[in-house]
Amino acid sequence: MDIRSRLGLRPVINVSGTMTSLGASSVATPVIEAVAEMLPQFVEIDDLQRKASVAIAAACGSEAGYVTASCSAAITLTIAATMTGDDPGLIERLPHTAGLRNEVVVQTGHLVNYGAPIDQAIRLAGAHAVPVGAATEAHGYQLAAAIDEHTTAALYVVSHHTVGYGLIPLEEFIEVAHGKGVPVIVDAASEYDLKRFIAAGADLALYSAHKFLGGLTAGIVAGKKALVRAAYFQNAGIGRGMKVGKEGIAGAIAALDQWQHRDHVAVRARERSYLSSWEQALNRLPGVRAQIEADPTGNPLERLKISLDPRDARTTAWDLADALAHPHDGSQPVIVRDHEVELHYFFLDPCNLHAGEAPVVLARIVAELQHAREAREPLVTPFHQRDARRTAARRNWPD
Repeated sequence: MDIRSRLGLRPVINVSGTMTSLGASSVATPVIEAVAEMLPQFVEIDDLQRKASVAIAAACGSEAGYVTASCSAAITLTIAATMTGDDPGLIERLPHTAGLRNEVVVQTGHLVNYGAPIDQAIRLAGAHAVPVGAATEAHGYQLAAAIDEHTTAALYVVSHHTVGYGLIPLEEFIEVAHGKGVPVIVDAASEYDLKRFIAAGADLALYSAHKFLGGLTAGIVAGKKALVRAAYFQNAGIGRGMKVGKEGIAGAIAALDQWQHRDHVAVRARERSYLSSWEQALNRLPGVRAQIEADPTGNPLERLKISLDPRDARTTAWDLADALAHPHDGSQPVIVRDHEVELHYFFLDPCNLHAGEAPVVLARIVAELQHAREAREPLVTPFHQRDARRTAARRNWPD
């Protein structure tokens, strides 16, 4: 029995990806060892963060860095830094920002919900978002027009949640903002490339330590020394409630180190083998189309897109996703990547699979589709009912 069974938790298989709701990632062994070694010890946190700054600077190509509670916290604290600098009086005054530059320009297509609204992370600092352009179309001239004497920062979001077309590309976004004297913050929570954004000219780049890096839950701030310093000093203000412990900092340092030594080619080959076997098997089934697709934000990974025709499959993509997560026969739950499921498809992401789980995922999908074909009536429910059901289940917590 693993710890999940001992705690009475479901032993889910994660083919959704590095999702916070599922625990984000499987922490790498070197990170576990570093954290275990650090936990019994006492350490001066400022000095430990200095060591983290060196590690982050080396990994990200930045002047400095530090570790905070999460990437969401990093958004709030870096925006705060652009408003207060390292002035302790202003830091203690937040979130009251009267008289300060307190507007953050961000493309409308980037105002997403990643588990919470991104504009709320902005508002927590005492700033507010100024949307640029429409949800599916934005231009550099609109960004330039939105920047004025009240603008403190420009936020650029890299995420599968954002609109994937018609928006201002990173390089132009940075050029326009810098032309107006405004620093650029890039939210790159789930990105592989730790150097791309600083190299492109971003003043600050923010990452999750607990997603692809395989660290403990934490956020990584990388960027220009003055801004990183001002963000770190927010720990004496609104950042106090977003602090990270010694274990999180040590875990981030170890995660950055093991990332540099990871055999990424071997990892990709293993994941590709899972995707290919799933693709071949599922394309033989009625009403199913499976195809391997690249990551939409440019990460060097692929996922399997599974599209369902309800007429032939006798179930919908969302009903199948729910059946996999909540099996009717007591089988092991499988959680798929279903953020676009109303479009009649979902994804299988192999990045967090444990040994032996790939065949289980395939068997579960085949079994649920067989169950739908044999059912007296098609297993089809309106999507709005599914959404209402999921919302009600969340609202019922902790029961």
